[in-house]
Amino acid sequence: MSAAQFLMAQSNQYSAHGWQLQDYRSDSVFGAGVNKAYNELLKGKKASPVIVAIIDAGLDTAHEDLVGHIWTNTAEIPGNGIDDDHNGYVDDIHGWNFLGGKDGKNITIESYESYREYYRLINGPYPKNYQDSAYLEKVRKYVVKDSLQLAQAVYFLGQLIPQMNAADSIFKLTLHKDSVYARDVAKFQTQDSVLALLKKNTLMYFKKYGVMSEMPLGSFIREADSYLQISRQKLKYFSGDPNALRREIVGDDYNNINDRNYGNNNVAAGTPTHGTHVAGIIAASRGNGIGMDGIDAQVYIMALRVVPDGDERDKDVALAIRYAVDNGARIVNMSFGKYISPGKKWVDDAVRYAEEHDVLLVDAAGNEFQNLDSVTHYPNPEYELSGRNTCCWITVGANAGGPDSLVLAMFSNYGKKEVDLFAPGVKVYSTLPGNQYASYSGTSMAAPMVSGIAALLLEYYPKLSASQLKYILTHSVMKLPVNQVKWPGAAQWVDFSQLSASGGIINAYNALKLAATMKGERENVKNVKIKGVMKD
Repeated sequence: MSAAQFLMAQSNQYSAHGWQLQDYRSDSVFGAGVNKAYNELLKGKKASPVIVAIIDAGLDTAHEDLVGHIWTNTAEIPGNGIDDDHNGYVDDIHGWNFLGGKDGKNITIESYESYREYYRLINGPYPKNYQDSAYLEKVRKYVVKDSLQLAQAVYFLGQLIPQMNAADSIFKLTLHKDSVYARDVAKFQTQDSVLALLKKNTLMYFKKYGVMSEMPLGSFIREADSYLQISRQKLKYFSGDPNALRREIVGDDYNNINDRNYGNNNVAAGTPTHGTHVAGIIAASRGNGIGMDGIDAQVYIMALRVVPDGDERDKDVALAIRYAVDNGARIVNMSFGKYISPGKKWVDDAVRYAEEHDVLLVDAAGNEFQNLDSVTHYPNPEYELSGRNTCCWITVGANAGGPDSLVLAMFSNYGKKEVDLFAPGVKVYSTLPGNQYASYSGTSMAAPMVSGIAALLLEYYPKLSASQLKYILTHSVMKLPVNQVKWPGAAQWVDFSQLSASGGIINAYNALKLAATMKGERENVKNVKIKGVMKD
């Protein structure tokens, strides 16, 4: 469990591995209908390869379940230190790392955008009255909010970890086990009042953090401690110069979008947990008897490392989108987000570039349970200067497996205008670095469900345009049999159909049936070069 997921788990009865691929009509689970599509619609049909770019925290390209599904830049000669294809990126074999330096060093933990922008504003060459601007006040509020959340996490985990260490030791002695699992604590029976209280408190923490029965208490403690150390480091960035590490390691001019040739080719740098999990949801090999099944059989993942533990920079996002477009990606998955975007114009220009080249962008809605119709979340599909939205963008909220009343993920952002649809995003089992696997929750998991199904459509209907993909995916959603769902944390009900523009959950089976009725708008489908082989 990475820092991004540690405070985002949700307890839910539908946590079986692979539930996200199931279908309500056959399984009574609000998955995405992928298995039903393969079983009933795709048997015997030929698929074409599709490249999906994942802009994220990097990924483990050597994972056993991703081997054979990693994009390779055949125009580059690996390891020769030469920019063979003259694109400005040396030895970019599987993508690019925008968070690295030419000397091989890499950024893992970064500052928050709120403080970077606050620091710029209070130190910039602006008139004195600018200090009282509404924008500065907005930024200041996010600085307080972000730093307070980190401080609370540091304090709470500082109290929690010693208690859990004590519980782990006591349960090991009491149960005569070298490793105590969550299930052991749940089954433990005692008449001793002290042990009973210890069990009660431990189970309370398990519930709060969504700890699954097969997780060792020791692993939970190690991950909690890792999150604590990362939180302490990020809290330090709220004092002093938040750009010092960027200057030291990356060395680019982060205020100049034309300073492009920075970074390195190590797309697995740091801790690529989040990106590897996202990649597995889309591309883990199907039917190989290892780990789990992804969505696509003929997809190739392009890795773009842009997202640190902290906030991504708009310049990196913009250049990563352009890299993806220039190197043949038809879909770009963006499982990240923030609420301040000083370089939105750069991102808008890159989004317009993707639109002009018929590339679909898929974005996670965020995990703060906010209405995006009233709170601006970045990146987003609106071109700031014109007010027009791109045609080639899907924003994704997260749903659980059910039942109907509990289908809304307790953390997911929503919005009748700003969120296009929902997709499975609660306890989704997928790949982790080092040939490991785990279940994570978040709209970060829901977005690749949509990216994967969009790629599945292109595998069988390669002439579909990006705007057609969006139309199909949003007009083929699964509607709930009973629209009233429980509002998380409140004793009230809400109409699920009013929480997104489509009013439903993505469904691969429905989408493929609709795609079969449409004439593709891309008349000239270019060949895609993958692993040195030209494939239609």
